[in-house]
Amino acid sequence: MNVLLVKMSSLGDIVHTLPALDDATRHGVCFDWVVEENYRAVPALAAGVDRVLDVAFRRWRAAPLAFQAELWAFRQRLRQRRYDQVLDAQGLLKSAVVGCWAHADERVGFDAASARERAATLAYHRGIAAPRNWHAIDRTRRLFADALGYERPEGEPAFDLLGRGWDVDTDPGREVVLAHGTTWSTKHWPETFWTVLARLVTAHGFVPVLPWTTGERGRAERIAEAAPGARICPRLDLHGIMRLLAGARGVVGVDSGLSHLGAALGRPTVMLFGPTDPSRTGCRGAYVRNLTASLACSPCSSRRCRLGGEFSRYEAGRSGPPCLEAVEPTRAWVSLADLIDRHDRGDPGA
Repeated sequence: MNVLLVKMSSLGDIVHTLPALDDATRHGVCFDWVVEENYRAVPALAAGVDRVLDVAFRRWRAAPLAFQAELWAFRQRLRQRRYDQVLDAQGLLKSAVVGCWAHADERVGFDAASARERAATLAYHRGIAAPRNWHAIDRTRRLFADALGYERPEGEPAFDLLGRGWDVDTDPGREVVLAHGTTWSTKHWPETFWTVLARLVTAHGFVPVLPWTTGERGRAERIAEAAPGARICPRLDLHGIMRLLAGARGVVGVDSGLSHLGAALGRPTVMLFGPTDPSRTGCRGAYVRNLTASLACSPCSSRRCRLGGEFSRYEAGRSGPPCLEAVEPTRAWVSLADLIDRHDRGDPGA
């Protein structure tokens, strides 16, 4: 069975799709995958993916003059094959439109109660129910199973990113990746906390490593300056980031794609949650811990903190939202140290 999978972004959502892809591949399904160009390195390494068809909607918005020619070329590539099914795992109007461009016998996606944008369901021949309060991984595994006609999986999710002969050394060294970057202001951990954590990492004989992307280098430099022994990465593309993570001893990060990648690559990973809900988007795996805040308002799923400026104890110049200030650096380090120890002993725990 040949299926066109439409899941274009974001990085964390793409990682959450991998277990469903693994399930389907075990049932003989072969995929072409439509993805944003910046993220193509992930499906390119996933077993079961024949072609990666990259789009550039994010870049096209910034350079509309390039849109028409590149979009035409993409549509031509998309229509080179006929598919048994288009599977829209994104549930947005734009992903549904992309699915309509393909030659396919059937288009399937989430039903109206489960899709992120109800209008997208008008493009589907079938809609699959997957409650929105489920974890994203479980929702996507349900979607794939019901759409493709195999038994709903019950086992632990598998992230097969190393099954295609990837030439990377996965024997971990002493590097601990601190994934400090995120697009939401309310997901940021205070810089002072990153500094304390970097010092703890160094004090225990490891090397804290700070990756960065556009707008994040300044923060990485400030953390490294305040924590001797920390190392700033050169600018890396996604493939380079994946190589860094695959060889790391551990990962600590906010709710971002890099943290999810670290867990998917089997690294001991501590993920820091404030406004978002780990029961819906948390890391999954044998050597993973999702740390949450104790505030009653968390998770709020908001890009803007509702407490800012409302109480005198939350002064305007704070370096992070109250929910993430409740997750202390020592707690993060103790959690990571335990995961590293269990990983080294081959003990996945309960």
